[in-house]
Amino acid sequence: MEFVHLSIQAGLAEVRLERGKVNALDDRVVDELSVTFRELADDARVRAAILTGTGKFFSFGFDIPKLLGYSKDAFAEYLGRFTGLYRELYAHPKPVVAALNGHAVAGGCMLATACDARIMAAGKAKVGLNELGFASSVFAGSVAILTSLVGARRAQEILYGGKLYSAEEALSLGLVDAVVSEDHLLDAARDLARRHGTQAPAAFRSMKELLRRPVLEDICAREPQSIRDFLEIWYSEPTWKQLQKIEIR
Repeated sequence: MEFVHLSIQAGLAEVRLERGKVNALDDRVVDELSVTFRELADDARVRAAILTGTGKFFSFGFDIPKLLGYSKDAFAEYLGRFTGLYRELYAHPKPVVAALNGHAVAGGCMLATACDARIMAAGKAKVGLNELGFASSVFAGSVAILTSLVGARRAQEILYGGKLYSAEEALSLGLVDAVVSEDHLLDAARDLARRHGTQAPAAFRSMKELLRRPVLEDICAREPQSIRDFLEIWYSEPTWKQLQKIEIR
């Protein structure tokens, strides 16, 4: 793997994004994450997993400057793979804890909400779905997962506001489950993942499926149309102008 680092110790897998300074998502990162979590699902050694990043970013979200160079067909294919990734995370049979080491923006936030729990480092990092701020939209799956996490009223507040929230604000909204110091982030995530991982695997898998299957069925019914709608907005003139202003440093 080039951008996803995996380590496994005492039944706990740690999946770390390592792509530049902001861990932006492109087709290669999405594919590497998908392959990694599929392998972990079948790995009998693994009882639980942590998803985290490096540096000041969990993930910036889409690598917009790169994706602007894709053809419409290639970008549509990328969107199918990305939405497939967060559905796989949401349905993963083992506990997955997101350790938000830094900013979790847009697509990065979508991946975090698909996990079973989110622990965020206190400090300057922000988390949120800010797509409306650059004239873009989201997907049926990301809305359904967010709504199942925070409720319809708060999901509307988060999506309409297009705001990036501090760790403390995110905790009050239910976007994250705990806020700890940066030095204790991984220890806290490991403790929580291991606690979930001590549950009987078949029973945990069944419980998770019962909780999430209705959401996944709704996503599967509405996701294809939401991707088509997203594409039309992305390539519209007002949105395209906003996207071209975005830089990744």
